[in-house]
Amino acid sequence: MLTFNDIKLSIIRNLIIFIIGGLLYYLVELLYRGYSHYTMIILGGLCFILIGLLNENIFEWEMSVISQMFLSCIIITILELIFGYILNIKLKLQIWSYIDQPYNLYGQICLLYTVFWFWLSLPCILIDDWLRHKLFKSEYKKYKIL
Repeated sequence: MLTFNDIKLSIIRNLIIFIIGGLLYYLVELLYRGYSHYTMIILGGLCFILIGLLNENIFEWEMSVISQMFLSCIIITILELIFGYILNIKLKLQIWSYIDQPYNLYGQICLLYTVFWFWLSLPCILIDDWLRHKLFKSEYKKYKIL
């Protein structure tokens, strides 16, 4: 049974992962586009947490890395659509636009970047596992490809 201390420790650990993931995402955008927006720290942190939770024994089966990457790109794309709708469409911040990309939805998501998220999720998976191992002494994951 989970105690209050277990829950508190889990929240603190996930907050640390959230901050690191958000800052890494912000840095990737700075390197790729030359600019970012502070809200991308929140989006990146949320994506990083959810990607990391895919192989934290939540499911009864061991998920392959390819499956994790596929689910990760879906998670990122859905969150990008939600954040894009709120930030770009409703609040008119115009942080990004994929309107010129083929197969886009409202200019907020597109097929090209979904594929990009698939490949970018691999370092996220590996970094999350490494961080949890180094910072929180969790067991280092053994990966299966398929």
